[in-house]
Amino acid sequence: MSPNDPLPPLARSVFPRGSWSEATRIADVLRRETVGGALLLAATVVALVWANSPWASAYAALRDLRVGPAALHLDLSLGAWAADGLLAIFFFVAGLELKREFVAGDLRDPRRAALPVVAAVGGMAVPALVFVLVNLRTGSGALQGWAIPTATDIAFALAVLAVVSTHLPSGLRTFLLTLAVVDDLLAITIIAVFYTRELHPLLLLAALVPLGLFGLLVQRRVRSWWLLVPLAVVAWALVHASGVHATVAGVLLAFTVPVVRSQAAGGPGAGPGMAEHLEHRVRPLSTGFAVPVFAFFAAGVTVGGFSGLTASLQDTVALGITLGLLVGKAVGVFGATFLMARFTRASLDEDLTWVDVAGLAVLAGIGFTVSLLIGELAYGAGSERDEHVKVGVLLGSLLSALVAATVLRLRNRTYRRLCEAEARDDDGDGTPDVYQVPPAQG
Repeated sequence: MSPNDPLPPLARSVFPRGSWSEATRIADVLRRETVGGALLLAATVVALVWANSPWASAYAALRDLRVGPAALHLDLSLGAWAADGLLAIFFFVAGLELKREFVAGDLRDPRRAALPVVAAVGGMAVPALVFVLVNLRTGSGALQGWAIPTATDIAFALAVLAVVSTHLPSGLRTFLLTLAVVDDLLAITIIAVFYTRELHPLLLLAALVPLGLFGLLVQRRVRSWWLLVPLAVVAWALVHASGVHATVAGVLLAFTVPVVRSQAAGGPGAGPGMAEHLEHRVRPLSTGFAVPVFAFFAAGVTVGGFSGLTASLQDTVALGITLGLLVGKAVGVFGATFLMARFTRASLDEDLTWVDVAGLAVLAGIGFTVSLLIGELAYGAGSERDEHVKVGVLLGSLLSALVAATVLRLRNRTYRRLCEAEARDDDGDGTPDVYQVPPAQG
């Protein structure tokens, strides 16, 4: 390496290893998300079985049961409460994770952040293009669902990794998590910009009051739930009433939370700040309750056997979603990564191959939570086309999971060898040797 080279070796790797502290934190997050993925999978299976059983009418009645104060325009069905309310909790956690990555994580370095951001953009643009091409000649507003196959469901993706028992290298694991978090941010931006049917600016401005008070309290390190929760609920209700999808409130609230400690508390080196505290408190509610309940109400599509599945796929919307998730995501993520390596002089880590990247790119095609949400916004919850959306999302995600599992299984032996190498600590200092700065090479 030339002394005049502007980039250090780690920044020149497509999937840099990152710091030991960051790898440890990411591994802990992945373990928690894997449990959430298992619950999400269980809720989906229960919903599908119930919706295709002789008691399907009971499932529909439960999903459509309306509760809430009508005077505040919050007399919503249980399915709507799950989509508008519970997913706001999910996006609050995603917002906290995203801010932590870019403020205190390894991705605070723009050179490290560039790859997952570009890959996320590619992984959203290409599936949308595939969907549009499939539905270009289809009328009846089919193109409204162009954004459905653009989202990656991190919980389901990690659940697949747990099932296939791969020893995914830390660089790829970090990349997968970051890709999904950036993906969520782009998805919520798309929802706010393209799926806002009617906007009430005054109510949206009014939401800035509880949002600002919430931000003021968390900046002052106030942790009293009886102050923070009511302000968050009021902000959510005003955003919901404004016409902007209420999940946007979750991201906005998360972005007000400080990540590192203030100078008075010991400065950034003193440890994590409010973001980790709130994430620790809210993440179990998100992964253990909010997302599985949403999946339970959103995934209950009556397939009608093989003939019903075939009939659903005759709708180009379902076909576009399936191809967008299975083909578009893989091409978008892999293509963006390859182009970054080609045009930025970045090189693949010596322990990895492009087969690993291909497996990860296919895995990103597991879209569920946000894809189903966008489908409801595009075509209307409970509509016939919304039922076809669910079939397309489920089929595309299932096929992506099967292909990715096959590819990653083939690489399992290599992953195990890499993990054993990473765990070596020859000098006995408690930090694996691969995370220590190598001696200067002449």
